[in-house]
Parts: sequence; C-alpha cells; structure tokens
Amino acid sequence: MTADLNLNIAEIPYESGTIRFRYTRVMSPDRSRWIRHGSFVAYHENGTVASEGHYVDGKEDGLWRDFHPDGRPASEGHYRDGREVGVWRFWNADGTEGPSESHGG
Repeated sequence: MTADLNLNIAEIPYESGTIRFRYTRVMSPDRSRWIRHGSFVAYHENGTVASEGHYVDGKEDGLWRDFHPDGRPASEGHYRDGREVGVWRFWNADGTEGPSESHGG
C-alpha cells in the first residue's frame, strides 16, 4: 500500500448505538473490499477501551493492548505481520499480573 491512498474511518456500533469498533481502512487495489490499515480501537459496551492497536495492510502490527471493562490492563504484546511475537503480558481482573507467554516470530 502506498501512503497516498485515502484513509477512511469506520465506526461500527453496538445495538445500543455506542461505538463498538473504530478503525482506519483503505480500499484494496482492485477496489473490491476495505482493508484495515492504521489505528484500531474496540470498545466495551460501557464505552471504555477494550483493545487498541495498529494494522498494516490488513494484519496486526506493533504493540496491542487489551483492557478489562473497568479500564485496567488485561494484556499487552506485539504483533508482526499478523502474528504474535515476543513476550505477552497478562493481568487478572483484580489488577494482579498473571503468567506471561513467549511467542516466536
């Protein structure tokens, strides 16, 4: 993808009308579909951030974070070309840190 492509912001709501997903996307080269490219945020139904990260050409890339409905961290790790890489950290709902996982990449 080239930097001169027009980014489009998509907002997908819950039935209640609150935003469920907000992300940037570009049209595929053959103009047949949208491809996520850029920032991505998912929200819990209460409006707090559930997940945030970045897409490159439709694949997760870079740091991604997930959150519990009260806003506390749930997980954090990196993607490269759509695959989990490196050490991923996890937190329980009470805020205590859980076991981490290592992923090749």
